[in-house]
Amino acid sequence: MRLLVCTALLIISSARSAAAQKMFAVKYSGQADLKVHVVDFVGQADLKVFKVSSAGQAGKNDGRWYFTDYQGQADLKIAFVKYQGQAGWNNTSKKHLL
Repeated sequence: MRLLVCTALLIISSARSAAAQKMFAVKYSGQADLKVHVVDFVGQADLKVFKVSSAGQAGKNDGRWYFTDYQGQADLKIAFVKYQGQAGWNNTSKKHLL
């Protein structure tokens, strides 16, 4: 019974961390799965993002993002673009993450 409970907790915690929104900002837009443009006003935004300080605080598609230090740890790689018209998906297979 104890093994079953430990296994269940491990599965639940693994599922939670896999669903967290972990991001890695890349240097070049061609490396990104998603290009992001930061707007000046909240009313212009498609998504309001709060940068959290640890991966455990990152939400599941609720705008709480954790920026990883290493690209390999990221669920999604993003690049900030200079112009709003440049924003959009490079890799549409990652859309389900948002």
